[in-house]
Amino acid sequence: MAQEATKPGRDKEPGNGHPVLRGLVALATAGGIAFGGYQLLVHPDTPLPRHWNPTQPLIVSDPVTPITNFKLNRATAEGPTCLAALSDAAVLTKLADFEHSDQCHVRERVDLRSVGQSSLGGLETRCAIALRMAMWEEHSLQPAAAEHLGTTLTAIDHFGSYNCRRLRTSSGPSARMSTHATADAIDVSGFVFADGRRANLRSDWDSGGDTAAFLRAARDGACEWFRLTLSPDYNRLHADHFHLQSIGWGLCR
Repeated sequence: MAQEATKPGRDKEPGNGHPVLRGLVALATAGGIAFGGYQLLVHPDTPLPRHWNPTQPLIVSDPVTPITNFKLNRATAEGPTCLAALSDAAVLTKLADFEHSDQCHVRERVDLRSVGQSSLGGLETRCAIALRMAMWEEHSLQPAAAEHLGTTLTAIDHFGSYNCRRLRTSSGPSARMSTHATADAIDVSGFVFADGRRANLRSDWDSGGDTAAFLRAARDGACEWFRLTLSPDYNRLHADHFHLQSIGWGLCR
């Protein structure tokens, strides 16, 4: 009897090799794509704009993209990177770390005099707060001043950053230490503008009109750049200031 011709099986059809081989081909393809993408990011002549490139350092004046907060968080986590990002965006002096106790200290301490076009009257704080202030001033406060008041911001008033104390609550002092005890927060009380006008949170938050609109835009902008933002809408303890933190869980109120 004539032997029946063997029909080609599926495992011999083009493109249907051994599963392990197929996996290796897929892995090699993915690796090639990843390598090509990495080269696109790091190549000196990459066509990718700096503000879209996660491997490039944060520049405060760069346009904001979905990559910006990634760069900001990376910069605030590293003292030298944070200082480098502020080199063209602030007037400050690097200070030695201050260690009062395990609970009260200021690491990566700076004496901050101004961010962007706005003076601060002298502020000892952490570099992370300084960098977040610079981003807020550049991308939120100045645009809000132009939109709502038709002027530019020239000064930011504050109650300070470092304060070795416990957290204050509506029912009294807490057992927890405040984020001010490590200068991971700043309390901002008002603003001064180029035309001589002022915006004060205690007197202007509920005043209506353009000044109140600016203050609300300032609060909303702070929520973009700080990890926690509390305003007079939060409780009576914040009736006269914004409490802004470089650490926190995203509360914006």
